[in-house]
Amino acid sequence: MSLVITTIEDSIGTIMLNHGQKRNALSQKLIADILDALGALRQQDVRVVIFRAQEGATVWSAGHDVSELPQGHRDPLGWDDPLRQLIREVENYPAPIIAMIEGSVWGGACEVAFACDLVIAADDATFAITPAKLGVPYNLSGLLTFMNTINLHIVKEMAFTASPIKAERAERLGIVNQIVSKQELKNHTYEIAKQIVRNSPLSIAIMKEELNLLANAYDLSPLMFERIQSLRRVVYNSQDYQEGIRAFLEKRVPKFLGK
Repeated sequence: MSLVITTIEDSIGTIMLNHGQKRNALSQKLIADILDALGALRQQDVRVVIFRAQEGATVWSAGHDVSELPQGHRDPLGWDDPLRQLIREVENYPAPIIAMIEGSVWGGACEVAFACDLVIAADDATFAITPAKLGVPYNLSGLLTFMNTINLHIVKEMAFTASPIKAERAERLGIVNQIVSKQELKNHTYEIAKQIVRNSPLSIAIMKEELNLLANAYDLSPLMFERIQSLRRVVYNSQDYQEGIRAFLEKRVPKFLGK
């Protein structure tokens, strides 16, 4: 049984996360279903994709399914991790993807939302970057997604405190395009999608790729890359990392020692 519901109407594809029992946590199964849905939409005359949770959801997505993270001594967000595959597919998808946000967005789900081309949020939505609560060392491409969306000082604030920010502030900071009431969210988002559909799909696809290439045009020497990877290994080989995962699974507050 698929954990997403996919529909197409008037060249607009909708992918609805449909795993409320786990607050739409980004498990391997859920991500596989999203990737399958995106693949199917590629084959149709879909000019815009809307990525959303169930209507009335209080949590858009709880982020990476922590129960699937390795316990230690292995990169939790390596190249082949399902979350990384999803982010690449969202960025490389040849049509605009709109994140329609209702409820709270946590951890890796923030990266998914920010990787989308537009973010339209309900006025009660919140966003939290939470790897520090688990002792997880976020990977480079993920941090770049945040930096391409958010001012560096705000990235640091969100990453270091792991505290959620409200939709009103997110709009003020340019993290989301627009906020509207929950009652208006669906109609407003689909009206934007209809505006996009009326424009040239080829022009939009090319501009999306150009903008993504420019956003990722950073020089990084092999030495710098190796240094960053060595820093990340310090974290995922640490006692703190194992403690953070155990504490989450045991539903208690972690006791980090910095070791």
